Amino acid sequence: MNAKHKILVVDDEDDVVQLIRQKYRRQIREQEYEFVFAQNGLEALVKLRENPDTDMVFSDINMPEMDGLTLLEKIGEASPLLKTVIISAYGDMQNIRLAMNRGAFDFICKPFDFEDFERTLLKTLISAKQIRDTVQAIQENNILKMYVNNSVLQFMCCKEYESSLLANETVEATIVFIDICGFTAISEQEPPDVVVHLLNKYFDVIVKAVIAEGGYIDKFMGDAVLAVFRDKDHLARAIRAAMAVNACIETIEDSGVPDFLPRVSIGVNTGDVVSGNVGSATLRRFDFTVIGDVVNVAQRLQALAKPGQILVTQETAEKAGAWFKCLKIGEVSLKNKAKEVTVYGVVA
Repeated sequence: MNAKHKILVVDDEDDVVQLIRQKYRRQIREQEYEFVFAQNGLEALVKLRENPDTDMVFSDINMPEMDGLTLLEKIGEASPLLKTVIISAYGDMQNIRLAMNRGAFDFICKPFDFEDFERTLLKTLISAKQIRDTVQAIQENNILKMYVNNSVLQFMCCKEYESSLLANETVEATIVFIDICGFTAISEQEPPDVVVHLLNKYFDVIVKAVIAEGGYIDKFMGDAVLAVFRDKDHLARAIRAAMAVNACIETIEDSGVPDFLPRVSIGVNTGDVVSGNVGSATLRRFDFTVIGDVVNVAQRLQALAKPGQILVTQETAEKAGAWFKCLKIGEVSLKNKAKEVTVYGVVA
C-alpha cells in the first residue's frame, strides 16, 4: 500500500532528517506521509526520477555538490508543476528572495518551528492536489473530446444538464450515413488488428471531411458513420462533405489488404429530426443522438447506394438543386414506408 502523500526533503544535516522522522512517526507508520531524503541537489534529482509520484519538495539552499537554487531551476525544467518549499536560515534573506523569484512556492526558516512547518506542508499539499486535479480534468476533457462532439460537451457543461437528461428538441438538420463498402468480408478474412487499423484509417478520412464542412459525428456503427449537419446551409455543406469523402477515400493508395478497393456508399436526407438523450436514467447511460423518420430514410438510402454513390430523396434533390446536379434513378421501396420513394443520385 502506498502512502497518501510523498514528500522529498533535501538537506545535508542529519538532524533535520531525524527531527522530521521523529515528528511525523505516527503519520509515517499509518502511511499518511512518506518522506524521501536526499543530502544534496544531485541526489535529489535521482530521487525524483525514482519517485515520479512525489507531491512536494522541501529543500535547503546551502548544500554541497548542488545547492538549492540550482536544484530549484532543475526541478522547474523537469517538473514545472512540482511545488518546492525552500528551507534556510533567517539571515539568508537574499537567497530566499532569489529562490522565490525562481519559482519556489514558499519558504520556512531554521531552526524549525514545527507548527509553521506543518501549516506550510499542508498548504503546499493542498495546492499540489488542486494542480493534479486540474491537469487530470484537462486530460479527461481532451480524451472526452475524442469521443464526444462539441455540442454535446457544451450541453453537459450547462447548469441544467442533470435535470434535463431526458429533454429533447426538434431541429432542422441534414443526416449523412456513410458505409465502407465490402468491409464485412474483410473483417471475416483478416486478423482483428488489421481490421481495426484499416477501419480507423478510413474513419479518419471521413471525419476530416465532415468536420471541414462544419458537421459532427453522431456515432460510429460498425463500419458505418452517422454525421449530422445543422444551422445555415446545412444541406449544401452535408452534400459537399459527402462528395469530399468519396473523393478522398478513393485516393487512399494502400489499404494493406489485397484486392480491396476503398469505396463508400452514402445516403443523405434533410428535414426535422429529434435531438436529445436516448438511454436509461436508471443506468445513467445515455447517447446524445438524433432520431426520426429523416434519420431512418437516410440510413435506408445508404443501404441502397452502390459503391461511390450518393443517394437522396426527391425532396432533398429539389432543395439541393441550386447547388448540385442530381439525376433521377427511379422509384424504390424502403422498409416501413407505405409508398415508394423517388430516389436521385448526386453526380456533380
